[in-house]
Amino acid sequence: MSTAVTTRTGELREALREALREEMERDRSVIVMGEDMAGGGGVPGHERRDAWGGVAGVTRGLVEQFGRERILDTPISEAAFMGAAVGAAMTGLKPVAELQFIDFMGVCLDQLVNQGAKVRYMHGGGQIEVPMVVRCMIGAGVRAGGHQSQSCYSTFAHFPGLKVVVPATPADAKGLMLSAIRDPNPVIFCEHSLLYAVVDEIPEGDCAVPLGRADVKREGADVTVVACGLMVHRALEAAAALEREGVDAEVVDLRTVAPLDAEAILASVRKTGRLVVVDEDNPVCSIASEVVAIASRDAFDALRAAPRTVTPPHAPVPFSAPLEDLYIPGADAVADAVRTALGRA
Repeated sequence: MSTAVTTRTGELREALREALREEMERDRSVIVMGEDMAGGGGVPGHERRDAWGGVAGVTRGLVEQFGRERILDTPISEAAFMGAAVGAAMTGLKPVAELQFIDFMGVCLDQLVNQGAKVRYMHGGGQIEVPMVVRCMIGAGVRAGGHQSQSCYSTFAHFPGLKVVVPATPADAKGLMLSAIRDPNPVIFCEHSLLYAVVDEIPEGDCAVPLGRADVKREGADVTVVACGLMVHRALEAAAALEREGVDAEVVDLRTVAPLDAEAILASVRKTGRLVVVDEDNPVCSIASEVVAIASRDAFDALRAAPRTVTPPHAPVPFSAPLEDLYIPGADAVADAVRTALGRA
């Protein structure tokens, strides 16, 4: 007999906070660290609650429950606290470190790529584990300029030893965060800035979502649209518009870009015979390129049209608001790519 899952309605940032709280209650080795994680909480003269919780307010309030020994404010040095997180993970803790914006990865790339990602492999495949999560904000649309608006999750996916997660819904954000904290490898957890306030159902309790498993967000028979993060919502919007034209689009949410769920991609492409990939990352050497390569190599006989990609231009994110809006792939561009794949353009 199946048991119904209890859910409540809440924002994606609440789902992330709930996952952190539940894992910290379950496992005392889980700690949170980063800039302004605790803020002024508990310090006389510094009681401003709006200073707590990191750049997006995800960890707000956790210091009251778990104290400053487990909710750690760090100096403004990504190189220092990411190195500390790697060392803490190697010695028995499970740090969840906030990088703030993925754009800052260059400051601590050695700590993550040459140390954290390789330690487990270089010590016999498990003698030393590195169970850490790096939370980072991705995505354009908040008028933050080219230094704080990138979606370059494919950069981290390039490196062996790192897992990379890009959730699109509150339910997936909670479930994937639970799995990320429990994983023995470093996990880069990418949170789109425009999705924090998205409201949807959040499962109660242990609702862990396996890393590396895609999810079909919409069944369809005419074309496969693959996306992750914010682009899942753009794809679903396009699919709804196309339905009025008699087009039945299937939307596949990757959820995790490393490891990539090739089986789910191929199963959908073999069913529909057409592929459109929507990706907010830079178009060169991207996840979009990888998905197209997988489909072209392993499902070539099933394809009835050339795969299409919908991406930003190969350029920095513009600071100009109108240009930034044009930069981000939209539902109209997705729908146009589907029409081209169907020979209706």
